[in-house]
Amino acid sequence: MALVKADFTPGVDKQTSTYGAEGRWVDSKNVRFRTGLPEKIGGWEKVVSETIVGVVRGMKAWVSNSGVRYVALGTDRKLYLYSDGVFFDITPIRKTNNLTNPFTTINSSTVITVTDSASSVSIGDFVTFSGASTFNGVDMNKEFEVLTISGNDYTVAYPTNATGSGSGGGSVAAAYQITSGTPVSSFGFGFGVGPWNNGTWNTPRATSTIALEATNWTLDTFGEDLLAVRNDGALYIWDLSTGTSNRAKAVNTTNGFSANAPSSSRFVLVSSPDRHIFLFGTETTIGTPSTKDDLFLRFSSQEDYTDWAPIQGNSAGTFRIQDGSKIVSAVRSRGSILVWTDTALHALNNIGPPFIFGLQQVGANCGAIAPDSVVDVNGVTYWMSQTAFYAFDGAIQKLPCTVQDYVFDDIDSTSQGQITAAVNTDFNEVTWFYPTNGSNVLNRSVTYNYIENIWYTNTGFTRTSWVDRGVYSNPYATEYVPTSISNNTPTIYGLTAGATILYAQEVRGNSNADGVAMDCQITSGDFDIEEGNQVFLTSRVIPDFKVIEGTVAAGNSTEVAITFANYPASSNTRTFSANIDSNTKFFSVRGRGRQANIKISSNAIDNDWRFGTMRLDLKPDGRR
Repeated sequence: MALVKADFTPGVDKQTSTYGAEGRWVDSKNVRFRTGLPEKIGGWEKVVSETIVGVVRGMKAWVSNSGVRYVALGTDRKLYLYSDGVFFDITPIRKTNNLTNPFTTINSSTVITVTDSASSVSIGDFVTFSGASTFNGVDMNKEFEVLTISGNDYTVAYPTNATGSGSGGGSVAAAYQITSGTPVSSFGFGFGVGPWNNGTWNTPRATSTIALEATNWTLDTFGEDLLAVRNDGALYIWDLSTGTSNRAKAVNTTNGFSANAPSSSRFVLVSSPDRHIFLFGTETTIGTPSTKDDLFLRFSSQEDYTDWAPIQGNSAGTFRIQDGSKIVSAVRSRGSILVWTDTALHALNNIGPPFIFGLQQVGANCGAIAPDSVVDVNGVTYWMSQTAFYAFDGAIQKLPCTVQDYVFDDIDSTSQGQITAAVNTDFNEVTWFYPTNGSNVLNRSVTYNYIENIWYTNTGFTRTSWVDRGVYSNPYATEYVPTSISNNTPTIYGLTAGATILYAQEVRGNSNADGVAMDCQITSGDFDIEEGNQVFLTSRVIPDFKVIEGTVAAGNSTEVAITFANYPASSNTRTFSANIDSNTKFFSVRGRGRQANIKISSNAIDNDWRFGTMRLDLKPDGRR
């Protein structure tokens, strides 16, 4: 009998049939390729046990001048800061109203009615009361989520029943946080949707082509301080010198700043090294949200986030991009600011006075699909467009992709704006987490190894935001659990479901998924056992692993399965499998066929592996 080696090219190929992908891999879950060999990805663990409110879409890590590390996290409902094991709520306050006896209780009920004709709250907003006097067994000096609204009244939930009925509370300050956003993208329905004179007057539209964007934050640093913009919102700054007990503030004269920044923009970015602050998709008239233009951008005067109106004596300025319907994303790269619309790529370069910046279109028909779909790695930018992946290193390149149809034929068009990209430099990876057709959350990912020029896919886990290692020794990433209620302190009363977990990824020596087994597997395409029409009988499979951890005795070994068939469309197949560990020399089979495929899998605590190759012990067995 002869020993025949089965070799496989690195990467996953889903562009052809299973038999057409001979000598390649066709499916993977929680597996990557490193120096050509497939291996189980690194494990992850919670950074802290606490969770935060909402879904994170926007994360920024930085180090203060004194060496303190911070991570800012923007959710659809809050803005948080994480440092030294603690989350701090720095959500901006929209307004503070002074009220007199605003609370109404009902005996033996937890529902509290609040009367405030100037609250302008929406369901799901947050309010913190202070200065209230205790009455009917309730102390309202806490933070609450707004549950219902009726006229000038809204309701909140107290943790225990009131001991009486009536109104009270005395002199109360009600601090209202910025209005909560939306966790997922959706189509707009109802009145005012669609073109004029379309449908019957005075009836709401039941169908729509207008997508309402999920809430997204862009976060950048200005020195030690944090700049933040929520899509279509104001420019906020969190001043590190004021401490973690203080919230971010909108940059306007009401909050004590010397001038007003635009009050409605899509996102923010700070140029380097000159430190102009850019606002994209912003107002043509500062302070007038109705003049917001999704293709208009402004930059502030140098080193001044309050000076936005271009006048003689400052370096502020504006541009309007022509190609596209909206500015989607921007990053710093190669001494420029690269700006994507939904159809094109432009570059902003500092050219000095009097114009300060010059705008140049770099490419067309290569727009970005989502605000967080663009990353820069060592001066090369990678991004996901509506139909392909691209790179820019001074020239635009469309990246050949062996999983292109698998990805782009199954993306949800409504939720595609939620796509987020992640850089994992230790493994030379750019990963895009995306929603499949019919899903309103991210539920699949595709990874490009930019050194080995290979692709692989994953359904094993998704993350809504990601920062690469650098500030911290591991990448940090977030997972949204829509059915979980945040356990963050201080307690928010009446809080509804939807919480985010912060993870440290690629934890050294950890092959588990936050303490539980990680399900991982990889499947090859069908390969001819030998060329020709000969049927072969295989008696032994001899696996070769570079790394294999876990034992058969401990129940955390790795499974290798091989399936034999005579033809690509054969329904009469036979599969043999074995649990193997470092002591396994071979396993016996009685496989008969012209072709075969293999599958390597594991789903056990503390199991790890890195596959090398495999040999088959076979002999001819006729041609039937």
